[in-house]
Amino acid sequence: MSTHLRRDVLPVEGAADPVSGRLPILRGIARPGFDAAVAPYPDMARNLDYGRPPTLLPYTTQDSYTRERTPRELPSLVLENEVLTATFLPDYGGRLWSLVHRPTGRELLHRNPILQPANLALRDAWLAGGVEWNIGGTGHWPLTCSPLHAVRLNAPDGTPVLRMYEFERMRRVVMTVDAWLPEGSPALMVHVSLHNPAETPTPVYWWSNIAVPQGPDVRVVAPAKRAFHFDYTAQLKLIDFPQNAATDTAAATDADSAADQSYPARFPAAADFFMDIPSDERRWIAALDTNGSGLVQTSTDRLIGRKLFQWGVGAGGQRWQEWLSGPDAEYIEIQAGLARTQLEHLELPGGATWEWVEAYGLLEADAALVHGTWDESRSAVSDALEKLIPCASLDAALAATPHFTSPTPDSLHRGSGWGALEIASGALPGDALRPFGSCDAEQQPWLELLQTRRLPASEPPASPITGPLWRTLLEASADDWHALYHLGLIRLADDDRDGAREAWTRSLADRPNAWAQRALAHLADTPDEAATLTLAAHHLLPDLRELTIETLKALLTADRPTDALEVISTLPPEHRNHGRIRLYNAEAALATGDIDQVRRLLDEGITVDNLQEGEASLDLLWLAAHPDQPVPPHYDFRMSGS
Repeated sequence: MSTHLRRDVLPVEGAADPVSGRLPILRGIARPGFDAAVAPYPDMARNLDYGRPPTLLPYTTQDSYTRERTPRELPSLVLENEVLTATFLPDYGGRLWSLVHRPTGRELLHRNPILQPANLALRDAWLAGGVEWNIGGTGHWPLTCSPLHAVRLNAPDGTPVLRMYEFERMRRVVMTVDAWLPEGSPALMVHVSLHNPAETPTPVYWWSNIAVPQGPDVRVVAPAKRAFHFDYTAQLKLIDFPQNAATDTAAATDADSAADQSYPARFPAAADFFMDIPSDERRWIAALDTNGSGLVQTSTDRLIGRKLFQWGVGAGGQRWQEWLSGPDAEYIEIQAGLARTQLEHLELPGGATWEWVEAYGLLEADAALVHGTWDESRSAVSDALEKLIPCASLDAALAATPHFTSPTPDSLHRGSGWGALEIASGALPGDALRPFGSCDAEQQPWLELLQTRRLPASEPPASPITGPLWRTLLEASADDWHALYHLGLIRLADDDRDGAREAWTRSLADRPNAWAQRALAHLADTPDEAATLTLAAHHLLPDLRELTIETLKALLTADRPTDALEVISTLPPEHRNHGRIRLYNAEAALATGDIDQVRRLLDEGITVDNLQEGEASLDLLWLAAHPDQPVPPHYDFRMSGS
């Protein structure tokens, strides 16, 4: 058969799609603690300090989902040849949801049996499973639960190409993912390009996050003997891999197998291992079962990083996997990135495009060697990979990508209107092979500013925007509360905190409004001042639940539990019974010494739909209320195992 590209629907038991909230994300990405000694490469030391955004503007949160699932049919795009069937979800960041090896019927990825958002991304909502394309900053990218544009192109030999793309607004980069299956190919080819249309450089970050099934004998193999290790309790450190730092690798025997970190199912705690791959080695990573077979990912040399992430087999890791994928669906992630670790950002020059090709397929190697010594395993996989996907074939694929064509690209899916707005402004050149269509209602206020030099008043405010042109327009015209509020947001995105404060203060002087009031709280000097300002914003807009939740968090952070309980007492039942608010209710009760109320809330049940990765609130709450009892499995999300 020849290769086919088609629209389809994916039946799944799933929660409703997350929707964007009203409140822009004013926080940025904090610099993690690390010892400078773990950066043995000069560029790595620089990259660890570079590029952390001061805010996540212009994005708002995506936390309006639940854990109520119903039968759904998701729009999907399917590529298929004689060997593989690849299914993509364009409404979820173009995620590769499934990759099936047709001759055996084997699913090569962790294909999640449910569609369940959870709080693991920069904007909150995230899905487990498949392959996530991940751009922006440390964390899961802002569009992981948002639609991408998709069109059909043709490779030079006539093979259909699925092109998915979007204008990523925080870094202001055009991100493109091309996928195709040459006739008879045992590997899915994926071409990624990141284009910076501005004249100035921008920080970039990329990781292809690949979820694969976990099993007791699954071994993760990569061409490295060391790894940068992070275990969610301590700093990043460079260790021997696969034997850990406490084991003498040279003297390891069969009795030391429990210390072999390349078998993720043998360890209780969550951990990251960023492989320290020598510069002269081919870039690849594989997860292979007891028979020596499983998914392999390889790429051209631009994508230098490789990573193993494991949830661990402790109670917390098991609970997280059940939370994300339902029972009996354990998985790990093997990942590939632009830098050595996910704590780094790289500088993409103005006007530049970075691109590479990745390949995904079923690799089969001698099982005895795969599960032999580390040197035997790496050599066996490397040899099998060269037979399956010769290195030269990746270079040839990359050379062919500029020749993808289509007289009139066949539109397969629509993303946002933000790219069309940037084209209208002149900040982004038009591209016939990446048509962005027209602006939607969300972009209309900004289109009006572009055309009339006045931003129309709006309650609630227009969706946030960033970029030098929009700041210039607002600096010249902002004179009412709404335009001044947005001017403050753009100034904050440019790390101009004093300018942001001045604009928001003027916004409040023009008209008291919760939006500028809440934004000023972000600039407060103390937790108590932040709580006071956020509480004032809540009083101006008491029905906005996401602001209520933010207010309660600010009050608890400022050690004002009595004020938090007073706010909760004024809420309607549908807000008071929200899981996050019930959690804050219990925490406030604990802080005031009302253990009976804490126990009552815990016994009735507290389900926080958007519990955050690494958040230990439910565990700690239970231990405070029941110090002599173990944490029940449904409250145990501890990633460190302690």
